[in-house]
This record gives sequence, structure tokens and C-alpha cells, in this order.
Amino acid sequence: MRRRWWTLVAVGLATFMTYLDNNVTNVALPTIQRDLHLSVAGLEWVVSSYILVFASLLLVGGRLADVFGRRRLFVTGLTVFTLASLGAGLAGSGAELIGARLVQGLGAALMVPTTLAIIVATFDDRRERTQAIGIWAAIGALALAFGPLIGGLISQHLHWGWIFLINVPVGALTMALALFAVAESRDTSAGRRLDVPGLAASVAALSSLTYGLIEGHDKGWASGTILGAFALAAVAGAAFLFIESRSAQPMVPLSMFRSRVFSGGIGTTMVWAFGIFGIYFFTSLYLQDVVGFSPTKAGLAFVPMALCVAAFSPVSGPLAARFGAHRIVAFGLVLNAIGLLLFWRLGQHTSFGALMPGFVLFGAGSGLMNAPLTNAALGAVPQERAGMASALLNNSRELAGLLGITVIGAVLRSRQGVALSHGVPAPSAYLDGYHAGLVVTIALIVAGVAISYLTLRRLPAPAPATTAEDTQELISTQ
Repeated sequence: MRRRWWTLVAVGLATFMTYLDNNVTNVALPTIQRDLHLSVAGLEWVVSSYILVFASLLLVGGRLADVFGRRRLFVTGLTVFTLASLGAGLAGSGAELIGARLVQGLGAALMVPTTLAIIVATFDDRRERTQAIGIWAAIGALALAFGPLIGGLISQHLHWGWIFLINVPVGALTMALALFAVAESRDTSAGRRLDVPGLAASVAALSSLTYGLIEGHDKGWASGTILGAFALAAVAGAAFLFIESRSAQPMVPLSMFRSRVFSGGIGTTMVWAFGIFGIYFFTSLYLQDVVGFSPTKAGLAFVPMALCVAAFSPVSGPLAARFGAHRIVAFGLVLNAIGLLLFWRLGQHTSFGALMPGFVLFGAGSGLMNAPLTNAALGAVPQERAGMASALLNNSRELAGLLGITVIGAVLRSRQGVALSHGVPAPSAYLDGYHAGLVVTIALIVAGVAISYLTLRRLPAPAPATTAEDTQELISTQ
């Protein structure tokens, strides 16, 4: 195997670990709560602390990788993430676990933006790059799909700490592969000076927005704390745009968004993640709280979806090359919508057989759309900006996913509350709310079909840009 494919193995393992940590804890939360005597608020922070730091610092990680070297940031982030996973697995109190999860989020924020950037820098051949991105997208989707199963198996048959401890040997192996195979790359057009005001404004905006979304339901959306968090996010966001538009070396060159393809890719990613992450989270609860599946059985229900993602991701690149990325992404989203419509038809009593058509269509659609969408968006910006482009894609996915869980959760709970007030039994009331959330999600996916078809069409082949003027012209013409 040539060294660049070992590079793909390294970034693939890192991607699997970080994506897995987004949802592997969900089905183990009751066990963690009993063992560590956590309150409900403390339990929520076991999940939210990781997301808060991860989402807040992704842009910083992308910029640091472009300036100081992607291999260096990848190894640094991987080291931090692996050591924090060891601490989380050995935690003896809620405070220790939450602290370790915060550090895990820091490691992931440094590591994740480098994965796609390393792929872009490593694979010069367009066809091989498309194949590599397809494999990367499939690995991420598999981690999300297998997370509930892995968490369920561990929480039922082992100590919950192994949810985190399994990252330690995988992290050590990934580090060895990275030191052997990954070549250093950076944005050679950027100076070594960091845009400190831009960094500070972005962290303030993203952390306050993420905090407001996480805590809004419990503290009340109209509470002073939450309104203050959203106000700070708005002010810091406006300051960030002002600083970046006038900085000689901006953290995020706003000219990147002149590209119709890149902006459309970000928009499609956000709409998809907004709907899908929310329903993904609440489907796991539906299978356990309404249908009565055990954690392991609920996790097993997601396996066919994961297999479909793995089966369709490798063929998505050739299909996009033949029919156009805009058509394949839009078609994949249509399959997502049909799969969700089949979930909407489910009732309080269901079986594995009844679940499978929805999971299969959903997995096939996700496998078809993720790689062409990512490849189109990254192909629309110069290679020197690959770290920042990767960070923006991942950041938009994380924030939209968090927003989806929050907003769709609010829709679900509102509908559920109305049903309960009319004397509907709790499982049926949850089902009413779940169906309402599915309607919102399907509408968002349909919007994504339109966005992707209109913005990703007629993607031109990337031309090498040898000067700053050539680079700027390439971006502005798309």
C-alpha cells in the first residue's frame, strides 16, 4: 500500500474516534448517572461539554493548521484527545468526567479540521482525491451509525468507562501511522502572524451561541442568561465579520464565500445536519422509550443504515463525475426524505422488519450525498485554504446539528405536552411529538434538495492558481 493510502487510514481512524464520541455516550447515560450519582443537569453536561468546546474552537483549529502545519496540529490534537479519553474512562466523579470531556473537545477541535485538509494536500490526482473523500465521508457516517450500538453493548456488558478507554489504543495506533505516513503541509501564502482579534471574536460568538442552545431548554428561552448569551453571540459575530473584512491576514477570508459552490455546500450541509442530527437523536429515544427496545437492540437497528452508507459511498464519486454533483447530492437527499417519511408512518408498536426500509433508504441517501457534497465544496477553494474550508464545513455541521437537536426537540416537547394535557398516555404523547419533529425535518431536507441542485451544478474543474491574483479570480468566478 502506498504511503498516501496509509495517510488515509490515519485520518480515517481519527475521524471515526471523534465522530463516535458525538453520540456513543447517549445510550450509556443512565448507567453513568447511577454510578457517579449525577443530577440531570450534570448528566447533560457530560454530553454538552464536549460539543461546546468542539464547536467553539473548530475554526481556531482550522486556522492554526493552515499556519503552523496540518500534520503538527493533527498529532497535537490526537495526543490531547487520547489522553483526555484515558482520563474520562478512569473518572471517579462527575466533575472529573466533565473536565475530561472538555479536554476531549479541545483535542477534537485541533484534530478534525486537519483531516480533510491532509487528504486534499496528499491526493493530487482528482480521481483518487474523490475516492479518498468518499471513504472519509463513509467512515464518519459509520461512526455516527455504530455509536448507539457500541454504547449499548458496552453499557450493558462492560463498565461504561470503556466507551472512552477504547480510544486509547486506537489513538496510539493512529499516532504511529501519522508519524510514519502523513507529510507536513500548510498555507504557504499566509504569514505566521495570527489574527488574534478575529480568533477571540469567533470563540466568543461560537461558545456563547452553543451555550445558549445547550442550556436554553432548561433555563428558559426567555431567561436573562440565555438572552444574554444570544446577544453576546450576535455582537461577537458582527465584530468577527467587521474584523475579518478589514484584516490583512484574516482567519476566515470572506472571499471564500463568493464561491457559489462553497457557499451552497455550507448551506446544504447545515440544512441536512439541522434536520438529521435532531431526528437521529430522538429516533434512538423513540426505539427505547416507545417501542421498548433495549439499548443494544436499539443500536442494532441502526446497523443496516451504516452498511448502506458504506456500500453507497464508494460509488458516489463516479456517479457524481458522470451525472454531476448537484444531481447526486439532490437525489441522495430525496432518498433521505423518503426514508424519514417511512419513519413518520411508524406507530407505537413496530418491528425490525418495519424499520428496515426507512433505515436502508436513509443510509443509501447519506452514502450518495456526503462525499460529492464535501468534494464539491472543498474543490471550490484553493488548496492552501483547505484547513479553513474543512473547519468551516465541520463547524457548520456541528452547530446545525446542535441547533437541530434543540429546535426539533422543542417542537417534539411542545406537541408532546399538548398530548399529555389531553390525557394521552406518555408513549403515545412522545410519538405525537416525534411525528411533528419528522415533519419539520422532512421540510428541511426538501429545502436542501433545492439548495444543492441550484448551487452545486456545473462545477468547473479546478485550475492551478500560481499567484494570489489567480487564486482570487478562481474563487470569484464560481
